[in-house]
Amino acid sequence: MEAYLRSCRDVLKCCSKNSPGLHVVMGNEACDMDSMVSAMTFAYFLSKSLDCKRMPVPVLNIPRAEFPLRSDSTFLLRESGLSQDCLLFRDEVDLHGLHKNKLLTLTLVDHNVLPRADTELEDAVVEVIDHHLLQRPTSPSCPITVEPVGSCATLVTERIAQKAPEVLDQQVAQLLYATIILDCVNMAPEAGKVTPKDSQYAVFLEKRFPKLPQRGALFQSLQNAKFDVSGLSTEQMLLKDMKAASGGDLKLAVSVIYMTLEAFLQRRGLQQDLCDFCHNHNYNLVVAMTISFIDNKEPFRQLAVYSSSTVNREEMSEALEKAKNPSLDLKPMSSPYPDVKAFIQGNTLASRKKVMPIITDFLKERERKVYQIGNIEDLDLDDDSNLDQSASQQCPEDAGIEDDGQVPPTPMNSLVEGCPLDNGLPKISPEVLVEKVSKMASMEDTSSEGQ
Repeated sequence: MEAYLRSCRDVLKCCSKNSPGLHVVMGNEACDMDSMVSAMTFAYFLSKSLDCKRMPVPVLNIPRAEFPLRSDSTFLLRESGLSQDCLLFRDEVDLHGLHKNKLLTLTLVDHNVLPRADTELEDAVVEVIDHHLLQRPTSPSCPITVEPVGSCATLVTERIAQKAPEVLDQQVAQLLYATIILDCVNMAPEAGKVTPKDSQYAVFLEKRFPKLPQRGALFQSLQNAKFDVSGLSTEQMLLKDMKAASGGDLKLAVSVIYMTLEAFLQRRGLQQDLCDFCHNHNYNLVVAMTISFIDNKEPFRQLAVYSSSTVNREEMSEALEKAKNPSLDLKPMSSPYPDVKAFIQGNTLASRKKVMPIITDFLKERERKVYQIGNIEDLDLDDDSNLDQSASQQCPEDAGIEDDGQVPPTPMNSLVEGCPLDNGLPKISPEVLVEKVSKMASMEDTSSEGQ
């Protein structure tokens, strides 16, 4: 496989307007081990089984600089005898430029919709293989394979086994097998991840390649690597396994944190770190989902919501608390910071894969409310300026006062010293407008019920 991966880099260098173009296979923006392996192995399968004019090329959907944070992925590559130097990363491939020049075909693995920043690439998508909730419309020109299995690598293994089993060798099998074992928590039913199809193809690989590492030992090694966050800054921990989402005036990060929430909240200067993270990456809000394991089998989950805006923080928390499909069974726990709401998550089977649709629905509803007050651009409050405004808010120190609690200036005598309104009305932020519209909507609902 390494020879194939290195040839992909050579093909990219030679790609020009006179070339056939590239068939990129790409995982999601979290770029966990499942996304990496699914992209690598499915692209390899396509290169061996199809007579393609366009060379199938796996692209990891993060900048190369962030890859060392994926400690389980780097561990697996070393154990499988592959160098990360032969991989291609998102910041090394100009997908938008390729698409503009009609040189791009795109297959999505481990996700089925493109983020907003990539929506213009949509008509380049020719196939989807995923295990998340289906969020894209069906199309005759784009075959979709979406099943709620524990690992996307299971679906890739199934495709290879059915269509071109000769593509499987010891190295490819180890990549797929390790990913299935880790995603399905060593196939433990109590973890709520494994499905019959995951078990079927794990056993298939074990029988076909008896020299694969012993299941339990492999899982423990991968788990240890994945949960090793020693030496990481708060920003690196948030970036290690993160997905972004946006809607209306709000852009947020949803990060999986590999420690207990108590340990995370005890990090020195955490609230300032969270504020800096939002400022540096243009986020208004962070949802941190912590996970640890009891006896390496049963997950223990907690959740935190950070925003320097009380409106954003409370509305996001309320949406998560009231969610029914699924219910997260959130119970408030103490937080040492005014801008962080903390919860114990009673529904330990609700991973980020199941929480993201709740957040997406919340953002869609928020976007609807924003549009009720008119186009934000008409108020000179476009998305970029809003993010800049949010990012430039003063970050309260860990023991400081919330920004929403600041005391307004005392009015002056307009006849003597001038009026505070001499310079015009204060600018109204989208957050305040959304809050007012929410209150108006609630009053309308109450009025309707009364009638």
